[in-house]
Amino acid sequence: MKESPIFIKSFEMLQWLLNHTRKFPKHQRFVMARRMEEAALDFHDEILRATRSRKPLQALGEADYHLSRLKVYNRLCKEMQLQSFKQYEHLSRVLDELGKLLGGWMRKVSGHGERNRERNKTEKAVREATA
Repeated sequence: MKESPIFIKSFEMLQWLLNHTRKFPKHQRFVMARRMEEAALDFHDEILRATRSRKPLQALGEADYHLSRLKVYNRLCKEMQLQSFKQYEHLSRVLDELGKLLGGWMRKVSGHGERNRERNKTEKAVREATA
């Protein structure tokens, strides 16, 4: 069975982040490093919970919250010079990609993705009929 892209990307992000935060100065390892690690692990836990739930939208909403926390902590670490701009940029890109994957999953679960496709088909048919 092929693993979902969000799980692959989340796991890769966790590996990178846990390795990265180990290198934070000692006085920040128990503050910012811990907060980033907790937010990342909580995000991964929630997407895993969503796969096991009959109503995954709540878990996906929680995952979205943890992803937002992680984005704020990433920026704060850059401002505090705990990471280079290149490291900040790398994690920002990964978090944005995870956000897109999560948003797609949330739209699919809520039915909005299907409704939008149907509406687009209807609008296209109307345009063709009036043209």
